[in-house]
Amino acid sequence: QVQLVESGGGLVQPGGSLRLSCAASGSIFSINAMGWYRQAPGKQRELVARITSGGSTNYADSVKGRFTISRDNAKNTVYLQMNRLKPEDTAVYSCYADIQSTVVATVRYWGQGTQVTVSS
Repeated sequence: QVQLVESGGGLVQPGGSLRLSCAASGSIFSINAMGWYRQAPGKQRELVARITSGGSTNYADSVKGRFTISRDNAKNTVYLQMNRLKPEDTAVYSCYADIQSTVVATVRYWGQGTQVTVSS
């Protein structure tokens, strides 16, 4: 079994910073892409950022220049550094990882979600 555990959400003032972490554990042979989605109340889920096993990254236009995704392959962990936060960044952030376990198939696993609230 595989588990993704997130940490780092919370309440921050506009212009502040937060760092989210997501650690994968369990039966892992390799991890392909990892990333973060977010969903605000009444809005569709949005891909915030993703990173491949080789380190290539993609970002939503709304976070480019403010958010940075990174990963530590030795720790099976993906990070999301969020700077210059805005109230519109308020959402539940969920990480994912495309994991190949000891069987052939690659499966997408999800974290439990963490609330990020940007408010004064």
